[in-house]
Amino acid sequence: MYRHFNNIETAFQHVRLFTFVIIAATMVICCFTVYQSYRKVGEVEDRIYILANERAFEAFAANRKDNIPIEARSHIRLFHHYFFSLDPDDWVIEENIRHALYLADGTARKQYEDLKESNYYASIISGNISQKITTDSISVNFQEYPYRFMYFGKQEIIRPTATVIRSLVTEGQLRDVTRSDNNAHGFLIERWRILENRDLETKRR
Repeated sequence: MYRHFNNIETAFQHVRLFTFVIIAATMVICCFTVYQSYRKVGEVEDRIYILANERAFEAFAANRKDNIPIEARSHIRLFHHYFFSLDPDDWVIEENIRHALYLADGTARKQYEDLKESNYYASIISGNISQKITTDSISVNFQEYPYRFMYFGKQEIIRPTATVIRSLVTEGQLRDVTRSDNNAHGFLIERWRILENRDLETKRR
């Protein structure tokens, strides 16, 4: 009789232990499932699809801190492109300058007004001159804020009879501003000035 009760007690302990193991395993599986679900949701939220030319391209969201060097150089390159890419068409000149002035402060506007007063843009239109710019390099110091930069490039000035290649070196600094349709990178160029702009080569056409 005693052995019978002992067997019942042992069986009960085994069943209880087995039940605890099942419950613990179930809780572990549930926690793991919830964790994986949140992780997958986070991955999906970081994934962006861009539709272009009827094709979907996958992109990934990232913190701005990871992209500051790329965005800063792109902002500087874009500003110089708009400011120095000109054609003998007053509408093209005005549109490019308008885009450029959204990316910089009053120092760029002052440079534009000085060039306008000296009839620089009028001579481009009357002389059927086109002007293009090529970026050689952009140096930005990200150790201090605002970020100081130097831009190195070449201007190609295409006249009816000749093409002139000029060096272009500028400097300035970048500060953060709110992103907008007119300023997608969220930077503003300040204290911008031209350090060098001299003829390097002239080619007859």
